[in-house]
Amino acid sequence: MPQLVRVQNFMLSRDGFGSGEGQSLERPFGHADPAQLASWAGATAHWPNRTDPGGTCGLDDYFTRDFHNNIGAEIMGRNKFGPQRGPWENEDWQGWWGDDPPFRTPVFVLTHYPRPSFSLSDTTFHFREGSPQEVLEEAFQAADGRDVRIGGGVETVLEFLDADLVDTMHVAVAPVELERGERLWRSPEDLTDRFHLEVVPSPSGIVHHLFWRK
Repeated sequence: MPQLVRVQNFMLSRDGFGSGEGQSLERPFGHADPAQLASWAGATAHWPNRTDPGGTCGLDDYFTRDFHNNIGAEIMGRNKFGPQRGPWENEDWQGWWGDDPPFRTPVFVLTHYPRPSFSLSDTTFHFREGSPQEVLEEAFQAADGRDVRIGGGVETVLEFLDADLVDTMHVAVAPVELERGERLWRSPEDLTDRFHLEVVPSPSGIVHHLFWRK
């Protein structure tokens, strides 16, 4: 089977924003409350950060369970990696996730200011300045036949959509409005010129949007 480029479990507000304004070390999502966007996933039995037994096993759990399925590498933007801008002033900063990041694969961070690669647990971060096509080619090689996930944030997903490189996409829309920040769409119908779209509401209040190429 061909390798796919996938967006998975990407979380948006009802008005299309993936994060708010004013990102900082203390507030990775800016003015947005991350719990309002992500609580559906944290409530599931297969949420990667779950430390206690239990959790839901319905539709939402299907998507958290699928997060690592056949993923061999991830590409993310620098804003997802951390709040720093410009040249790297502190290479001791190694991302939001502590000593055990949840990715379990090589991760390619898009940046205009490359820095040396490093590994934490079973995740290796590489920092690359290049076009989406160039970085994707390297990620495919690292993925060793498996798929590549575009992890975000919004600007990075838009870059890969604009380059027509995304094959499938799952977006989880929360019943909250952010009004400002980084916006992926004004309507999911904006993407139906290139993608089929199926919309599946969940009892949690999240509405799952599934896109695949026409």
